[in-house]
This record gives sequence, structure tokens and C-alpha cells, in this order.
Amino acid sequence: MEIIKKTRTGAYGIIIKDSKIALVKKAAGGYKGKLDLPGGGIEHDETIVEALKREIKEEIGIKVSSYKLFDVIDTRIKWKMNENAYEDLHQIGILYLVDTNDYSLKHEADGLDSEGADWYLVKDLDKNNLTPFTKYALEKLENSLDI
Repeated sequence: MEIIKKTRTGAYGIIIKDSKIALVKKAAGGYKGKLDLPGGGIEHDETIVEALKREIKEEIGIKVSSYKLFDVIDTRIKWKMNENAYEDLHQIGILYLVDTNDYSLKHEADGLDSEGADWYLVKDLDKNNLTPFTKYALEKLENSLDI
């Protein structure tokens, strides 16, 4: 069995409105089926903030109006890609608090990594159904925001 080792750095947005958070349901990868912050990998030719804005627009259809660095964290996951290979992924996440002038989400799947996005009432979320970045952000925010 082949083990593919990767490191991926991404920018992710924390978008909260009326005690709800915008999350994407993962369609593929090691976190398939879990709820994740909108965002993703930084391309070679873009800045971190350009990646943040692009990924949020692609995944949930929202244009970022302002952003503030929240934290930088990392996690590792090993998952079976197919019958012949596992991926050992070291994922680095640069998390931002994001604001927007338009809170209408693009709910449909993107055909790649997302089954769609929605607003989720923070207090009703099952922490077992969240990606590590999402769980970390919500735990850190619990004491600082009225959510």
C-alpha cells in the first residue's frame, strides 16, 4: 500500500451572522461528509488573502468585504484514497474572521469538494460532524462571541 505524504496550506473564512455560521459540507477527501469552513488551498500565484476571497466566492458565492486574521493552526489526517493508496496530509489553516455585505449563500454543490453550503445554528452543531479547523474555531469563539 502506497502512502502519499502531502502538506497543504489554505485560507479559511469564519462567517457568522445571527448566531449562525456559514459551512460547507465536504464531498471528498478525508473529511467527506463533515462540515467545514469555506476556504481552501493557496495557489502558487496568489496571496493568502486572494486565496481566501477566491475560495469563499467559489464555495459559497459570497464576496468578502472585510477580514481579520483569527489564528493559524494545523492538523494531520491519514485517509484511504483508494485501494492502493493512503494520504498522510499535514494541513495548515490560516483562519480569518470574515464580513460581507451579502449573506445569501450559494447552496448547490460545486462538483469538486463541496456538497453545498448552508447557515448552521452554532448551538445546534454536532461537534463530531465538524472538521478540526471548524471545531477549533468554534471552541475558541465560544467565549468571545455571543453565539
